[in-house]
Amino acid sequence: MQLIQFAVCVAALCGVLSAQAAPLKTLHYILPAAEGSLDPAQGRDLYTGHITEAIFETLFTYDYLARPVRLAPQTAAALPEISADGRSYLIRLKPGIWFTPDPAFGGQRRELTVADYVYSWKRLFDPRLASPNSWLLEGRIVGLDALAAAAKQRGRMDYDAPVAGFEQLDRYTLRLHLTQPDFNLGMILAYEPLAAVAREVVQRYADTKGEVADHPVGTGAYQLGKWVRGSRIVLDANPDYRSEHWNFAASADGSANDARIVRQMQGKKIPQIGRIEISVQLEDQSRWLSFTSGAADLFWLDGPLAPRAIERGQLRPELAARGIQLSRIVDPVLTYYYWNMQDPVLGGFSKEKIALRRAIAMAHDVDEEIRLVLNGEAERLAMPVPPGVAGHDPDYRSVLQYDPVLANRLLDQFGYKKGADGWRTLPDGQPLQIRYTSRNEAAGVLMAELWRKTYTRLGIRMDNQRMIFSDIQQAEQRCQVQTRTYQWMADYPDGDNFMQLFYGKNIHQNNNGCYQDAQYDQWFEASHAMPPGPQRDALYRQMTRLLEVQGVAMPAYTRYRSMLAQAALLGYKKHPILHQEWKYLDIERKDKK
Repeated sequence: MQLIQFAVCVAALCGVLSAQAAPLKTLHYILPAAEGSLDPAQGRDLYTGHITEAIFETLFTYDYLARPVRLAPQTAAALPEISADGRSYLIRLKPGIWFTPDPAFGGQRRELTVADYVYSWKRLFDPRLASPNSWLLEGRIVGLDALAAAAKQRGRMDYDAPVAGFEQLDRYTLRLHLTQPDFNLGMILAYEPLAAVAREVVQRYADTKGEVADHPVGTGAYQLGKWVRGSRIVLDANPDYRSEHWNFAASADGSANDARIVRQMQGKKIPQIGRIEISVQLEDQSRWLSFTSGAADLFWLDGPLAPRAIERGQLRPELAARGIQLSRIVDPVLTYYYWNMQDPVLGGFSKEKIALRRAIAMAHDVDEEIRLVLNGEAERLAMPVPPGVAGHDPDYRSVLQYDPVLANRLLDQFGYKKGADGWRTLPDGQPLQIRYTSRNEAAGVLMAELWRKTYTRLGIRMDNQRMIFSDIQQAEQRCQVQTRTYQWMADYPDGDNFMQLFYGKNIHQNNNGCYQDAQYDQWFEASHAMPPGPQRDALYRQMTRLLEVQGVAMPAYTRYRSMLAQAALLGYKKHPILHQEWKYLDIERKDKK
């Protein structure tokens, strides 16, 4: 009997040692810019979104392989049940989803409920927090705007106050009552600022304005392990993550690549990768060396580096021979130029101010920018809605075409005279100088030099203000950036997400040009209540033309996204909307001898 017990113990011990000996699968990833706040209510950039999307969960997400993209449940048990009039969404939550353990929960397991989503959505309107993401739900939910107005008047949010539009039927069931039919709400609820945050965590760790910037606690596949700000982030697999297995079908246009991914991943438990190690590397060369040396597993190939890996849209043979994988898409992203409409030099609607902005737009060579800054890794874009997004019109043509001669004539006509030194003055005779803001790494410096050429063509002095990315964002929210090249990545794949960039009520949020026009706002609000289709598309064309006529902003291009993956990475396909795909991947490294 004792011998049998000994044998059982040895077998059990061997099993433990075997499990302990199993190597931890680690993915090495690079961010080209520093992360910001890890509070999802405060996030508004692509880089930070990588992290918050891994830690926190929204009700809905997107099918990993489906193209065009298709909404899918995440913590919700199914897609929402929408009433016939489009004014009510019934959402059922999966039971048995748990927040990662944290002292804020008093040693108890903390289950996710619909109340956590209601609390998190109210939090976007807390005047102390001043979230840049309140626009996502403004005007949509019955009673929510009134709660926000009362909070603004008192200076604090009453989180226990009822909102008629949030009908909590039980712990796992929520009915949303909308102010009008809304055809984008499901996609909006899939955007990470609307992820669930636990009230106990906010109460324990929030700073004086209610932000939990450095203690993220969510229900996602990963949790924060280590964090050296602006340098290194380590995410560890959430040991309490629910039982979920990889189960996706190949996309109709995915062909052999999708079939290969399905063979690699079907049926595997999510996540397979136990640790994500993220380094922040600002310079192109250091990122390239990290990937080519094997120190990074997945690499975002920005335009300046494209010729080293891509030739005529295909992976170079020497990289393909190493098993390097290329996943290449047209990003649902808008790159555009804006001029601050509240700025005393550039802003305003008088004829001479409109003439100044239109002249600048016509003097800038967008094709040269694509060629020199992006190495051709972009497509010209004439309207704010990019390809692959509902509302894009491939036949739209802008009235703002490259014509420096006409641009100079326009300035001459409206009183911007050149002095003996060749530089122009304002119509009142004061010096004319423009401050262009750019990021302080190599691509930002090159972009600024191209814009200096543009202003020199017009006889306008230009000063380049270089700042780190997070500081630029803060200045934009305060309407303190005079002009800049800006990129907006789709939060959800609909034109509404791009046309809202110029909506007056979104000043201090996403409307960085601080533009407000009654006609534009009226058209936007009308389009906001329409389903995708010809009627809404016609309004988008009118809104775009108004932006051109007033010289408010100029759409420039949409870029290609080329992602390189090492041979060991399994299951990778770049998703157009998800910031990262880590939980859907696996790594099988060859033994090194």
